[in-house]
Amino acid sequence: MAAAVWSLLIPALEQTAKNPFPCAIGLLAGVFFLLFMDRIVPHIHAASQHAEGPNAKLKKLTMLVFAVTLHNIPEGMAVGVVFAGFLNNMQTISITEAFALSIGIALQNFPEGAIISLPLKTEGGSKKKAFIYGTLSGIVEPIASLITIALTGIILNALPWMLSFAAGAMIYVIVEELLPESGASNHSDIGTIGFAFGFVLMMVLDVMLG
Repeated sequence: MAAAVWSLLIPALEQTAKNPFPCAIGLLAGVFFLLFMDRIVPHIHAASQHAEGPNAKLKKLTMLVFAVTLHNIPEGMAVGVVFAGFLNNMQTISITEAFALSIGIALQNFPEGAIISLPLKTEGGSKKKAFIYGTLSGIVEPIASLITIALTGIILNALPWMLSFAAGAMIYVIVEELLPESGASNHSDIGTIGFAFGFVLMMVLDVMLG
C-alpha cells in the first residue's frame, strides 16, 4: 500500500502538475481491470477454501495457481513502469525509489508463493515440486516488467496513467486478497501489526531514498 502511494501515485501526480483527474481515472481503471479479471479467474481466498475429494483438491490448487499468477502481472507492470520513468530521466522517479518498490513487491511475493507451495506439499507433493510451482507463479512479474520497459517509447506520454493504473491494481490486490487472508486466522492481530510495520518500512524507504 505504501509502495502504491509513494512510488506510484505521488510520482504520477507530480508528472501531471498535481492534476488529480488523470491519476484518479488511471487508479479506478486499475481497480476495475482486476475486478473484471477476478470474474474470470477465482479469488485467492475463494480458491483456498476447504474442498472434498482428490478432484476438488486438484481444482482448488489449479485455481490458486491461476489466481496468484494473475495478480502478479500488475505488480510486474508497476516495477516496469517505475524503471521506465527512471530510464527516461523523469525527475520525479529516482533509481533508489525504483529499487525500493521492487524490494517491497519482492517481499510480499514470499507469502504468495507459500499460498501455492504449502498446499501442494500438504497434499503429498515433493518439496522440490512445491518450490518450483510456487516460484513459477511469480515468473510473470519480471516478464511483465521487461515488456513494460521495452514499450517505454510508446507509453512515455502515458506514464502518469500507467503509474496510477498499476497503483490501482496493487491496491485492489491488497484490499481484496492479501488483507482478508492475513485476518482469516485466529491471529489476525499479527497480520494487522505486520501491515503497519510493512507500511512504515516502505514509507521510510521511499521518502529517505526517493
